[in-house]
Amino acid sequence: MTKKKQTFETAMERLEEIACQLEETEVSLEKSVSLYQEGLALRAFCQEKLAEAEGAVLIMEEKEGVLTEAPFRAEEAES
Repeated sequence: MTKKKQTFETAMERLEEIACQLEETEVSLEKSVSLYQEGLALRAFCQEKLAEAEGAVLIMEEKEGVLTEAPFRAEEAES
């Protein structure tokens, strides 16, 4: 069986499924731990993809009448 390449979107969907399972159903301790570990791996994958996307985005800044490219930083955008 060929494993489908994971995308950010599929990882987020799976994280939502895991959260729902843990919140809404009776799950054994072993299954809970397994789901939690899977969630941690998916979280790390998503963080990596977001960091890659952030690194690929440039913004244009004007300094002294000259346009220059600068890397996008999410921390600055949230301020």
